[in-house]
Amino acid sequence: MTSEASAHPAAPKQHVTMADIAREAGVSQSTVSRVLNATASQIPISEPTRDRVLLAARRLGYRPNPLARGLRGASTMLLGVIVRDIVDPFFSGAVEAVTTSAAAHGYNVVLGHAHGRADEAILLRSVLETRHVDAILVLGDMGDQPRLIEELRGDHVPVVALWQGSASHGLAMVSVDNAHGISEALDHLLAHGHRRIAFISGHPLGDIEERSAAYGARMRAERLDVPLGYVQHVSNEPAGGEQALAALMGLPVPPTAIVCSTDQLAIGVLHGAAIRGIAVPDELSVVGFDDLPISAFTVPSLTTIRMPVREMAARAVEMAIEGLQNSGSETVEVLRPELVVRQSTAVVPGPATPAATSAPAAHRRAATLARGTRP
Repeated sequence: MTSEASAHPAAPKQHVTMADIAREAGVSQSTVSRVLNATASQIPISEPTRDRVLLAARRLGYRPNPLARGLRGASTMLLGVIVRDIVDPFFSGAVEAVTTSAAAHGYNVVLGHAHGRADEAILLRSVLETRHVDAILVLGDMGDQPRLIEELRGDHVPVVALWQGSASHGLAMVSVDNAHGISEALDHLLAHGHRRIAFISGHPLGDIEERSAAYGARMRAERLDVPLGYVQHVSNEPAGGEQALAALMGLPVPPTAIVCSTDQLAIGVLHGAAIRGIAVPDELSVVGFDDLPISAFTVPSLTTIRMPVREMAARAVEMAIEGLQNSGSETVEVLRPELVVRQSTAVVPGPATPAATSAPAAHRRAATLARGTRP
């Protein structure tokens, strides 16, 4: 009679230990530890022995325990990432860029979503600490959460912040030149004859606040009026952009162009314009900021300021890894965005420029490209 034990093969071992690898490779457990942890030793390990240990580890499916490695003081090869708002499609793309850059250096990412709330961000930091991550990256402005900033400054691992605006809060940081981006957007519109230019802003934190300030400074420098209502503050989502457009078009003298602090808002403006029968760009030009992947596929496709997301993510990961050897670094690096001209902007409408409203779209496109970069 077949016994129950023989009828059902033993379940595979759930956790492979260094002792298992030592038996498989025919070496001591200390040799396995030195190979897998890359521990320096006065007694060199031969290449055949090292290869035998690594082959046994792969064959048995060995996975290191990050917590145990962290307790021993070894690198866990983990980067912690705290995201202010992962629902925002910009930060979804940013997380993907950070993960890709981390993987190129052999690191994995532990992700936490702060939901824009200080208490959750602080809790996430504590969770990451127990996971013994080698460094922490913070995506999105946390300037309204001073307690979190204070705890991050006192952390025992390197911390690098991205998209915080220009205020470093005492942390290493990779930022974008928001003033340059807004200047590029306004240069483009001014060159096409626009003078009645409105601005739609999301929640005034970090990058968004700097973009709003840059708009105001440039309009003053050009001695252009910013009538009451030309600056709209709304939630950073398409619905906010549509809401702002309705308010702007209801003004006694509506704008001929709108600069939005994010592509999400600009997409809402395009949607609202389509519903109201406002022709973009023949009656209204629209510029966004970020260059989300979807922005090339809106109708019309969105002229925007391209954020160097992958470059910023790559540099932040490098700074985090470099910080493992140089803890306490407060390096701040600023990268420049670039104007991407598509189909949502054109020459200002009006009797002074009749050709602008009658010229074929291809001619308008050629004129627009003269001031921009690649589509």
